[in-house]
Amino acid sequence: MNSRQNTPFHVPLPGKQTFLNFVILAVLLAVIMPATLDIFRLNLLGKYLSYAFVAIGLVLCWGYGGILSLGQGIFFGLGGYCMAMFLKLEASTPEATAIQSTPGIPDFMDWNQLTELPWFWEPFKSFPLTLILIVAVPAVFAYIIGTAMFRRRVSGVYFSIITQAIAAILTILIIGQQGYTGGVNGITDLRTCLGFDIRSDAAKLVLYYICVGLLLLALFVSHLLSRGKMGHLLLAIRDQEQRVRFSGYDVDNFKVFILCFSAVLSAIGGAMFTLQVGFMSPSFVGIVASIEMVIFCAVGGRMSIFGAVYGTLLVNYVKTLVSENFPELWLFAMGTLFICVVMAFPKGLAGLYDSKLAPWITAKLGKLFGHSRLPFARKH
Repeated sequence: MNSRQNTPFHVPLPGKQTFLNFVILAVLLAVIMPATLDIFRLNLLGKYLSYAFVAIGLVLCWGYGGILSLGQGIFFGLGGYCMAMFLKLEASTPEATAIQSTPGIPDFMDWNQLTELPWFWEPFKSFPLTLILIVAVPAVFAYIIGTAMFRRRVSGVYFSIITQAIAAILTILIIGQQGYTGGVNGITDLRTCLGFDIRSDAAKLVLYYICVGLLLLALFVSHLLSRGKMGHLLLAIRDQEQRVRFSGYDVDNFKVFILCFSAVLSAIGGAMFTLQVGFMSPSFVGIVASIEMVIFCAVGGRMSIFGAVYGTLLVNYVKTLVSENFPELWLFAMGTLFICVVMAFPKGLAGLYDSKLAPWITAKLGKLFGHSRLPFARKH
């Protein structure tokens, strides 16, 4: 008997199919899209790709680990606000804010009668330190949340509800502390990064390629995690948590780690979103944004990191299309799309591809070239 069939939580090793998926996505994003889209649409695509970081993290956290976080907007927003704080300080030089009562501080602080920069804004004067904080702040926040709940065996729907509540609390906190965070409007009027005008077409193109490069790197690292020992353990924890505990593994530590990893991915996406869009507001931290991020993952397929990217692109494209033509119908379209996917294709686009499209493509190409010569033909 094949020994692989005896492995209860087998995860396939990387193969030609994965390499082909990676190459197709890289060519699509780095070559075809820039060649066919104008700079406005390309910048919009970059915005979509910043959400894809969150969807990839949810695949690992929810699909593999069984941890459904309805508060991923927390980490997306933390990363975005860290980047926005640096950009805002760069734009708030004494020369640029000479007309304010207190030059050298962001405009919304001056409007709220603050006379000096708050202490927690000081680190964001340094770009290298800002990059560290974009990763460190959400990771620490996720570690605190994960340790507090997983050590007490909080899981399932209770974990989802608590993360949703934290997202709501953080949104209220950001809005309430208007003098420190910009309030409901967020941090706006972000113009330059390290002296370069991020609003120019050339800068938008560079930022798009940086976003694509970071996304491909995130896919590569996530693939290594999901296909290695970590992937085996996460699937085992998802399906038989008590058995894994009795085997001697510290389940709580693995859960905390994957939550922190997904938080870091979300934060990187938030930082890239701020750079490409030019602002960050509490609306991206709250419950609605967090639920939309889960829908991105569900539509793409919660067991496929590549499917998560395509699902994010599809949902956001439909959102833009419907919003531009029928803005009042978008929420209904989002709900309908989610229900249809869950009811008809519970494994998302990735499951539809694996069950329907891939066998058809393999059969057609097999007739033309011979099955053994196909680069993605599976060996039995």
